[in-house]
Amino acid sequence: MFRQAKWDEPLIFELSKPGRIGYTLPKPIEDVEVEVPEKLKRKSPLNLPELSEPEVVKHYTRLSEMNYGVDSGIYPLGSCTMKYNPKINEEIASHPGIAYVHPYQDERTVQGALKIMWELEQWLKEITGMDRFTLQPAAGANGEFTGVSIIRAYHLDNGEPQRDEMLVPDSAHGTNPASAAMAGFKVVEIPSNENGTVDLEALENAVSERTAGLMLTNPNTLGIFEDEILEIAKIVHKAGGLLYYDGANLNAVLGKVRPGDMGFDLVHLNLHKTFSTPHGGGGPGSGPVGVKDFLKDYLPVPLVSYDEENDRYYLDYNVPKSIGKVKELYGNFAVMVRALTYLKIMGRDGLREASEVAVLNANYLARKLKGTRGYELPYKELRKHEVVFSAEPMKKETGVKALDVAKRLLDFGLHAPTIYFPLIVHEALMIEPTETVSKEEIDAYVEALKRISEEAYTNPEIVKSAPHNTAVRRVDDVLATKKPVITWRMYRELKERGEVDY
Repeated sequence: MFRQAKWDEPLIFELSKPGRIGYTLPKPIEDVEVEVPEKLKRKSPLNLPELSEPEVVKHYTRLSEMNYGVDSGIYPLGSCTMKYNPKINEEIASHPGIAYVHPYQDERTVQGALKIMWELEQWLKEITGMDRFTLQPAAGANGEFTGVSIIRAYHLDNGEPQRDEMLVPDSAHGTNPASAAMAGFKVVEIPSNENGTVDLEALENAVSERTAGLMLTNPNTLGIFEDEILEIAKIVHKAGGLLYYDGANLNAVLGKVRPGDMGFDLVHLNLHKTFSTPHGGGGPGSGPVGVKDFLKDYLPVPLVSYDEENDRYYLDYNVPKSIGKVKELYGNFAVMVRALTYLKIMGRDGLREASEVAVLNANYLARKLKGTRGYELPYKELRKHEVVFSAEPMKKETGVKALDVAKRLLDFGLHAPTIYFPLIVHEALMIEPTETVSKEEIDAYVEALKRISEEAYTNPEIVKSAPHNTAVRRVDDVLATKKPVITWRMYRELKERGEVDY
């Protein structure tokens, strides 16, 4: 059985000892007197920890030993595509010519950086069937907001301000309705049919002269391909709406089908998912948005363009109807570098194979787990890159919930899947193994889930009280929500007042 490293590690501020240093500043080349205005001078010294270099290294090494990441093992968060991040990506991104470039440099001095961005756009256009891309959005949700803002600008520009409804399937990512609402749209939910795909009759009844568009993930969050996508596109376009592609699950169809060929008018991608760059913990990410030609004048500024006659790349602010900026500067450049490195290494055939293996792995896992007591597989059996099981039978028969199953998996040294999403599957276990795990890893994951099933029906308390072998036992999610402790200063003050006991 797995045992996680457990260090009783204090905060770095608690390790601090006055007078200890871990750095030496270089001596000045010459004496320079700088008169700092009194109003700019600090009234008290910086409150920074004082430690030697070995102490800092040991502290963060011990913390890292209690961590889990894609380099530790399988990380099957559904709809997150936590695939392995090739180390060559990091090597290229850390090159001094990339790491030390500054966004405020003159265009003439960053031609290489602009070329990287321009080349990445050409790849993304070919992969998705779009005509122009902005690389500015910081992540998926930022890309969604950019996309729906473009839809809003398009309809207003066409003199149709009444188009204030955004259609969103009931299986959609939670960020879809949130992004639409932020852009000023009223969200209209479209139910799924018995197959887990969009109910065409319900869609027909929902569209009207108020329809701005439909936000759709394909394959959807159940891992099921929307096989009636051409009819869906026809219904939305006939009503005057636009079709928006949420690229969260693009990893399932690379080299097989393009959003542009399915009838989508605009798309956002997640470079940090599909194209193997590190993500999680709030960043970094990159959510480029691509559009068909008729929408390109609404993209954020600046775009990266190429002057073929003078053989130079430049920042293009000539976007007449631009929605403006959606992020400072030009996007998360280092993420773009990693993604382009991955694309060039994989190539057309490699990307297609990655999708094929991702789909194979998800279906292999589904077949091996299907029939295990307590788990059921709703909707279509054939999935793409991920599969969503329901632990509802287990909950009804033993009281063991999806949350308990997820926590117990940690005792086997395995990362839990996404749980309780999508909402249309009760007690959902959403598993996406990706293409970068081996058959042996999938077998071990299925065996762990089967073992947990046995425990649930013979000794349910061991599952309900899990995890047992981790550095931190089950946390109080409700307390964390109601009384968040988000800084070390806040923690220290609360502890001094006796308001926390951990």
